[in-house]
Amino acid sequence: MQLSHTRRVGSVVFDDPNLVSCAGLVPAVKLATAAGLAGLAGLADAHLSVPTDKGAHAGAKVTSLVAGMVAGADSIDDMALLRHGGMGRLFTRTYAPSTLGSFLRAFTFGTSARLTPSPPGS
Repeated sequence: MQLSHTRRVGSVVFDDPNLVSCAGLVPAVKLATAAGLAGLAGLADAHLSVPTDKGAHAGAKVTSLVAGMVAGADSIDDMALLRHGGMGRLFTRTYAPSTLGSFLRAFTFGTSARLTPSPPGS
């Protein structure tokens, strides 16, 4: 008997709607909630004003960006991992990478300055 090495895999597709590629986000979000970090969305909504319609739901978009980074996304295109498979059943308000990119591009110098903490004693 001889193993044939001529067959190659054409492609691999993650297309089952019931699979979750980043199930590790569930305990991470629960831990963040228990630690009191769930208020991140509320803080962003209260203190972050991004012009135009790109700034709507700023808290949910900031939370999506943080969750994507926790899951290993290192670019806007990688944020698509939040919408694969059954992730929509686990989390609400998962945004498309293009929406998150438009949100970040709408930031101005003033927006960034408001997010920067002031030095102690000033």
